[in-house]
Amino acid sequence: MKLNKTILALALVYGTVAAPVHAAPAMPKPMVAPKPVKSAPAVSFTDAAGTRHALSAYKGKYVLLNMWATWCVPCVAELPALNKLQAAAPNLTVLAVNMDRGKVDAAAFLKSHNAANLGSLRDTDIALMRSFGAFGLPTTVLIDPKGNVVGRAEGPAEWAAPDTIAYFKSLKS
Repeated sequence: MKLNKTILALALVYGTVAAPVHAAPAMPKPMVAPKPVKSAPAVSFTDAAGTRHALSAYKGKYVLLNMWATWCVPCVAELPALNKLQAAAPNLTVLAVNMDRGKVDAAAFLKSHNAANLGSLRDTDIALMRSFGAFGLPTTVLIDPKGNVVGRAEGPAEWAAPDTIAYFKSLKS
């Protein structure tokens, strides 16, 4: 009888403290969830052909918006990892937007840094940085399918780390 009470007590303790078996992975570091959650600003950027794209056009999808520049060493270092993340998490749209103000061949730069699949997107007037309140690069924001900013990372991150990929794969639109 005493053994049954011990087992019951242990089951209660461990059953209430343990995380659910099918819990979603935790948001990867250094990304943090902003409080309160706000709508993403109405901003746009251009592609290599000069066509403007509104961020709102991606509503209905999870979007990882990364602001980077060719002169930013940590930005350049994380580009291949962003490229791998995009390939590994098909439910996620990765938008790597170049913030260089001068004439830069972003497509060639990305290709030379093993990140050609990210696409050549530009914001030469740094409207994205101003709208998102970014004071440095890289800055990355996660936008949910409703258009809300649900995560933010200031500085470089390990975008291709297994736990990071697992987190982004777990997101469902």
